[in-house]
Amino acid sequence: MAKIVFVEDDPEVGSLIAAYLGKHDINVVVESRGDRAEEVIQREKPDLVLLDIMLPGKDGMTLCRDLRPNWQGPVVLLTSLDSDMNHILSLEMGASDYILKTTPPAVLLARLRLHLRQAQPQNPELLSLKPHKALRFGALCIDPINRQVTLGNDVVALSTADFDLLWELATHAGQIMDRDALLKNLRGVSYDGLDRSVDVAISRLRKKLNDNATEPFRIKTVRNKGYLFAPHAWESEA
Repeated sequence: MAKIVFVEDDPEVGSLIAAYLGKHDINVVVESRGDRAEEVIQREKPDLVLLDIMLPGKDGMTLCRDLRPNWQGPVVLLTSLDSDMNHILSLEMGASDYILKTTPPAVLLARLRLHLRQAQPQNPELLSLKPHKALRFGALCIDPINRQVTLGNDVVALSTADFDLLWELATHAGQIMDRDALLKNLRGVSYDGLDRSVDVAISRLRKKLNDNATEPFRIKTVRNKGYLFAPHAWESEA
């Protein structure tokens, strides 16, 4: 399992991202202060360092610069500061990447895995980098490597968001996923009781997967609880 030290002073952001990455076989150690981060990194010996920029004690860019003489692993800045100048400056300070906090969690995960893969020759024990195998449910095949979905002999055209939602449901097949869990896992935000984006996305996904719009049996609605991906409802493509 890969290990990341995440330096983030917002406890909610820290816990949400740590929980999401943890579900994907990445162990996250969260530190809230920039001036304590170097000590934590030396102690934990992570495979990647993830830094916020606005930190108490020492900001993320300065921390990145100070780490570089003794730390050769990937350093990624995760920030809400959408600025070309900050982006350029961070790279000059030695950062491997600059990612906005508004980036969907699935995209964040993919980019972190990319940096971990690139570091793998120096860290050959990173077991978490083994790609997920395709999931098969009867006539449905979900291939995460090529991000391709087939139903019977037909390729199902899905957007990035549609694929991420389907993968989240399919990897929890037979379990009820509520809106809050889906939003946290896919977008890193909590359900506010009003956001209907999950319902709209589920409806769109059902249509593309030939589910029954009136009485869905493949991606079921469980009243007052959430949605359930039925693993045995894909025996035919009809």
